[in-house]
Amino acid sequence: MKVWHQLAELVRRHDAAALVSVHDVKGSAPREAGACMVVRRDGAFHGTIGGGQLEFLMLDIARGMLERHERPARFVDQALGPDLGQCCGGRVKILIETFGKQDLEDIDSLVEAEEEGEFEVECRLVDGRVVRDLSSAVGDDKGTQWRETHGENRTPVLIFGAGHVGRALVLALAPLPFAVRWLDDREGAFPSHMPANATAVRMQDPAAEIANAPANAVVLVMTHDHPLDMAITEAALRRGFPYVGLIGSATKRARFEKRFREMGLSDRQIRALVCPIGLPGIKAKEPAVIAASVAAQLLQVRERRSSVLNFSRPAAANDKTAL
Repeated sequence: MKVWHQLAELVRRHDAAALVSVHDVKGSAPREAGACMVVRRDGAFHGTIGGGQLEFLMLDIARGMLERHERPARFVDQALGPDLGQCCGGRVKILIETFGKQDLEDIDSLVEAEEEGEFEVECRLVDGRVVRDLSSAVGDDKGTQWRETHGENRTPVLIFGAGHVGRALVLALAPLPFAVRWLDDREGAFPSHMPANATAVRMQDPAAEIANAPANAVVLVMTHDHPLDMAITEAALRRGFPYVGLIGSATKRARFEKRFREMGLSDRQIRALVCPIGLPGIKAKEPAVIAASVAAQLLQVRERRSSVLNFSRPAAANDKTAL
């Protein structure tokens, strides 16, 4: 969810809205620091901080603040076990803020940054309100009290082929944190309506698509043509993407491996190929089942990559939350 976009839309439509954020977590909790939801005065909301009694309680507080036109932000330090009966047993600090039309200029600046992807803001309390400054514009005299990371961190996905499985996979990835580039060389291959996170491209040069793809992209090959599958997969394996998946059976894999060795690919490069695609143990071949299995596998790849990056990148001393 694009938090600031959603907040701006609700404020424009309903004059006011609240932002409920998980500011800090100690121990076990339903959601991580940075999880949030945007709340209307009537109680309708977008997003989640984990459901259950915690979410119901924070919704009530947010609605009350909106009804009373409260402007100061509120921090709620909440134990999950003894107070709410949630078996997580940890403790969370929730930040609840209200926004009205007088805040739209500030919100819109964050909407603009959000459109570019992930961005960081420096936060401080001024007269009870949270003031957010884009990190690139912050000087030493701003009095930063905590930092937040906003925007969507989407993993790039290249899907070659707009057949039944390709279509099912694009739909399966639609609500997930991926940015899909969907490629096919056939006229009329794509549906008329596309998910917001997918871009359909009439493919002209598969090699150029592989060469120009981000290094952290995941690649899935499922075209209508085996020689084309082979050419795209070979190029992707040579690039060394974190995931190269080829639709097909173990027999197809064996045939492709033989040709890849003849083409000069190393055993290490060939071992990186995922074929068949999807989680082991799921044998059904309906397109929707394959798509669900592959989507879960890509989430595992994304999680592993995120863990490696977080381990290798030291956190700033005053990092508090990511929204």
